[in-house]
Amino acid sequence: MIRRPIRRWFPLFMGPMVCAFIIGFVYPFCKGIYLSFCKFKVTSDAHFVGLENYRRAFQDASFVHSFWFTALFAVISLVLINVLAFAVAYALTQGIKGSNLYRTVFFMPNLIGGIVLGYIWSMIFDGILSRYGTSILLNTKLGFWGLIILMCWQQIGYMMIIYIAGLQAVPEDMLEAAKIDGASRWQTLWKVTIPNVMPSITICTFLSLTNGFKLFDQNLALTGGQPYTILSDGSSIKTTEMLALNILNTFYGQNANSRGTAQAKAVLFFILVATIGLLQLSANRKKEVQQ
Repeated sequence: MIRRPIRRWFPLFMGPMVCAFIIGFVYPFCKGIYLSFCKFKVTSDAHFVGLENYRRAFQDASFVHSFWFTALFAVISLVLINVLAFAVAYALTQGIKGSNLYRTVFFMPNLIGGIVLGYIWSMIFDGILSRYGTSILLNTKLGFWGLIILMCWQQIGYMMIIYIAGLQAVPEDMLEAAKIDGASRWQTLWKVTIPNVMPSITICTFLSLTNGFKLFDQNLALTGGQPYTILSDGSSIKTTEMLALNILNTFYGQNANSRGTAQAKAVLFFILVATIGLLQLSANRKKEVQQ
């Protein structure tokens, strides 16, 4: 008797959401894939060119450089964010005084928008580096580590909350059993705590890895991709430009005919992030099952 009213009203509630999803995501996504095979200045005047845009994307030195730069950034930020976030979460679940206040303080940077954070840290770095006669916009290594610091400062608090939830869910009887068996705190951490926190580790590594690859607004505000490097063929690349920013600069570059190439880069970008994310999830899920 209860199921019939639910089935009757189900289309009324789900219909608008499904329509919005199709209009806001499915159609633009399919349209974008089609445009990646076209040459166009405006979408209404697109001409099919096959795989030409993908060939140009792979031959673009700036795109290749931004891929390796982004990959290195994603791996290092993944390790640092999760190690530090877990360490902070572990410390704050040991019954120290003022733990709630510390949680709030660590989480607050995540509430600030990426563009704002980028400009804030840009002023901080410029104030420090100006004393040494340099700038974050003039040195690739400084720009890279500046982005790492910014990303860690913003994301550690968010990941910390997820780890705290996982640590609080560790069964007390298992911790007590380890203590009775004479296990040290370090042994308890590695043999009991971490295996039970694997679901949280899966979520945090997935989020930090995909966020690292998708980083855009902080990159735009902090370095804008600078500095430049001139290649042997006379072209230039931005040495701290990440994938998302490279796609934007390609699409809105001086050559309007490169918009098809930018769209092909966007499709490759989606495939890359989706593949890496799914592989990471699959690998971590297997560890959860083993535990």
